[in-house]
Amino acid sequence: MKRFIILIICCTWLYPQGADSLKSKSPAKAALYGAMFPGGGQVYNGRWLKGALLLSLEAAAIYQWYLNGDIYKKYESGNYSLSKHRYLEKRNKFAWWAVYIYVYGMIDAVVDAHLNPFNSVMAENIELSETNNEAE
Repeated sequence: MKRFIILIICCTWLYPQGADSLKSKSPAKAALYGAMFPGGGQVYNGRWLKGALLLSLEAAAIYQWYLNGDIYKKYESGNYSLSKHRYLEKRNKFAWWAVYIYVYGMIDAVVDAHLNPFNSVMAENIELSETNNEAE
């Protein structure tokens, strides 16, 4: 079984199919991948850096939410510089930031998928297209 899997991997690596340059990105898939994990839609659209940035921002917001919530719960047993209510406010603020980043990532992925063919359309020579249409 192990040899069969290695054979399949080698065969797919040796004869990969080229990417279809005319195929545009699906906004529905971008939204689905963006909903699965933060930055997933950006990775689907080929925006790796933006996807990594969104994923790290989401992770940082969730970490701060957890940290401030933990301090709020254990406030009585520790020596903290801020009031207990302030940690509750910070926890809630980071929870909202996590939601905003998540929703922004999904919306941005859908918009980017809709505008995917824009650069190729704008790169076409308009004068050449007009002369070909007039000749027909």
